[in-house]
Amino acid sequence: MTDSLQDKAVVVTGAGSGIGRATARAFASAGAQVLAVGRTKERLVETAGDDPRITPYAADITEEPDAVVDAAVGAYGHIDIIVNNAAIIGGGALGEHDRVQVERIFQTNLFAPVFLTQAALPHLSDGGTIVNLSTAIMHGLRAWPGASIYGASKVALEFLTRTWAVELAPRRVRVVGIAPGIIATPVLVNNGVPAEQRAAMRAAAEEFTPLGRIGQPEEIAWWILNACRDEASFATGFVLAVDGGVAVSKGP
Repeated sequence: MTDSLQDKAVVVTGAGSGIGRATARAFASAGAQVLAVGRTKERLVETAGDDPRITPYAADITEEPDAVVDAAVGAYGHIDIIVNNAAIIGGGALGEHDRVQVERIFQTNLFAPVFLTQAALPHLSDGGTIVNLSTAIMHGLRAWPGASIYGASKVALEFLTRTWAVELAPRRVRVVGIAPGIIATPVLVNNGVPAEQRAAMRAAAEEFTPLGRIGQPEEIAWWILNACRDEASFATGFVLAVDGGVAVSKGP
């Protein structure tokens, strides 16, 4: 690999933990300048550590997409890469949905990427890349009973990925998707899932994942990073499942 990410200006949302944190650190290690965006300043500071190439920026992306873009452009002058990673989960079958929860899921998982990317568009460099994070659990239009709203938000994001790839191709801006499987992140802890239930869910995930384990955030960050390199410049519009084989198996 070349040093094609050196000094690239990168915006990573949901950078306070998990995949977002690993991604911010991976880009910084490759020489990029990273605006690490999330709701909690303390977590973002932990993400940055002592790396001067990571700038923590606390913001609610559902309310402040323009402010995020202004911060990135103010720091770097332009934007080369956007990683739309921030997402929230929510369960419940039809008949159990709460309007506030449903709106919150769509605002974070779908509306925020739309309006953040749209705000960044005038500042995206020639040859820039947008990476949208989906989920491999319902990749390929698989059903996921009990998670229809979360899954619907991710299906919609995959459709946006393919459509934006065509719309932005004349500008030489690529749009790609990464669909992780079950990854060792604090998302269940952050959503208040009890320890015993988390352990049971992990055991089930390991059982239905063909490779027999759950993934690590750094493994997803590797694919995000390399999808943005100049060496990948002929690839756009794809959604890649990085999931230990879940998308091609029977799934959960």
